[in-house]
Amino acid sequence: MQIHDLRPAPGATHRRKKIGRGPGSGHGKTSTRGHNGQKSREQVNPNFEGGQTALHRRLPQVRGFKPVNKKYYAIVNVSDLEAFDADTEVTPELLVERGVLRDTRDGVKILGDGEITKKLTVRANKFSKSAIEKLQAAGGAAEVL
Repeated sequence: MQIHDLRPAPGATHRRKKIGRGPGSGHGKTSTRGHNGQKSREQVNPNFEGGQTALHRRLPQVRGFKPVNKKYYAIVNVSDLEAFDADTEVTPELLVERGVLRDTRDGVKILGDGEITKKLTVRANKFSKSAIEKLQAAGGAAEVL
């Protein structure tokens, strides 16, 4: 068998319906469009809903755009770290395990809201300047992942 011998299986293909070619074709006169009405005479806008307010007019307008590469960080305040024991190594996995975060999203950022008194080693993707100062003032360390 050669490539030029390939044919569709018998019954797998159908002839194209030829419309508007006279009464002998079986599809003459109204050419399968029925009798009266807009659809028999011209094109109808596919979004037209018969006079009902169209879907694109019922929906609210959404303006602007969403940046594709934006990173969304899970935020933890320094005051939330007070729950951990002293000399603990706090990681994003530990924060999720202890229920401080639901999930880490694109990374964890530590913010400097609140006070901390315990010495902790905190590992996170980002830190605010005030968070680093507060962690170091308590004798701990801030390590960027």
